[in-house]
Amino acid sequence: MDWEGQEQAVLIRWLYGEKMRGTAVGELYDAIYHVPNGGARHKKTASDLKRQGVKAGVSDLPVRQARGGWHGLYLEFKATPPRHSSLAQSQRDWLESSEGEGYCAVLARGFEEAKAVLREYASWPRTQVEGPRRELANGTEWRR
Repeated sequence: MDWEGQEQAVLIRWLYGEKMRGTAVGELYDAIYHVPNGGARHKKTASDLKRQGVKAGVSDLPVRQARGGWHGLYLEFKATPPRHSSLAQSQRDWLESSEGEGYCAVLARGFEEAKAVLREYASWPRTQVEGPRRELANGTEWRR
């Protein structure tokens, strides 16, 4: 039974409901996404995904909204105890290096703790970008 996946789906459904109600935490719904790193896969599919850039340890739910002086949030989600799994070393390493790069990085065990994390993060002011931004000389223009 994929307890973690089921609880995470409930979390996203709750966050969508908060968006529909117009709450502050609901603003995060459009900025959060799931990184499907785990799960059982056919060996060839796993190999293909690894070649395409899938990495062990990447957090389950990144939030691409800068708040509280951070660039964004990396939320590692685990099921509510006692159905949770332990934090893998690769996940611990990802959280630690993300924090070092300026991202808020957190482990949430279960639906209620994850809700509390998202509510708190949403309560922080937006991070202000100061100074001019650099523009890449390479890449295809997408704004037209």
